[in-house]
Amino acid sequence: MITRREAILNYVILGFFALLSLTPIVGVVLTALTPTDQASATFTIPSRLDFGNFVTAWNQGHFSQYMLSSIIVTLTTVAIASVLSILAGFAFARMRFAGSQVLFYLLIIGLFVPLETYIIPLYYEMRGIELTDTYAALILPQIAQSVAFGVFWMRTFFAAVPNGLIEAARLDGARESTLLWRILVPTARPAIITMVMLTFMWTWNDFLLSLVMITSEQFRTAPLALSFFQSQFVTQYALLSAAATIVALPLIILYAFLQRYFIRGMLAGAIKE
Repeated sequence: MITRREAILNYVILGFFALLSLTPIVGVVLTALTPTDQASATFTIPSRLDFGNFVTAWNQGHFSQYMLSSIIVTLTTVAIASVLSILAGFAFARMRFAGSQVLFYLLIIGLFVPLETYIIPLYYEMRGIELTDTYAALILPQIAQSVAFGVFWMRTFFAAVPNGLIEAARLDGARESTLLWRILVPTARPAIITMVMLTFMWTWNDFLLSLVMITSEQFRTAPLALSFFQSQFVTQYALLSAAATIVALPLIILYAFLQRYFIRGMLAGAIKE
C-alpha cells in the first residue's frame, strides 16, 4: 500500500516533469499572443494579448489551402490504412494459412526501415509512373508505412481476445466477417482509436515526403508550408509562433477529445501474446 508521503512524492515528481513538458508549449503560445513589436526569441510575458497574429499568419501564409491539403492527405491515409490494418490484423491473428508467419514478419519490416533510407528511389518510382506532385504521391507511401504499424498493433489486440468468445461466436454460426465487424471491432475500439490517433499524428506531421514529392504549391501540406513561412518571416517571432500553433492545433484538438480512449488503447496494446 502506498503511504501518504509516497503519494505526495509521486505527485511532486510527476508535476515537475509535466511542468518541463508544458513550458515550451506555453512559451510558443505566449509568443504567438505577443504584439509583434514586443516579441523576441526569448521567453517573454506580453503586456497584452494580440490574437491578430493568428489572422495575419493565416492570411499571409495561405494556410487555408495548405491545411485543406493536409486534411485530404491525412484523412484518406487514416481511413484506408485503418481498414487494411484491421482486416490484415484479424487474418494474421485468427486465421491460419500457409506462410502467414513469413508474410507477417515481411510486412512489419516497414517498422524498422526509416523513410530516409528509401526516399530517393521512391521519388524516382513515383516520377516514373507520373505520380509526383499529386496527392497520391503523399497518400500511397503514407498508407504503406502506416499499415506496417497498424497490422502489428491490431494483430496483438485480436490475438489477446479470449478464445472462448471466438469459439462461442463460431458455434452460433457467425461468419468470419460477422465475427470481425460485429464482435471484435466493437471490443477493439480503444485500440483502433489509438491506432487512428497515431496514424493521424504521423501523417499530419510528415515533412520529408512532402518536401521531396511536392513542388507545386497546390499540393503543399501544412508542415511543409510552415517551413516556407519561416524562411519568409525569420525574425517575426510572433507570426512564426502563431503559424506553428495553427499547424499543431488539429492534433491538440484530436487528442483532447480522444485522450481517454488513447490511454485505454495504449494499455490494451501493451498486452503480450
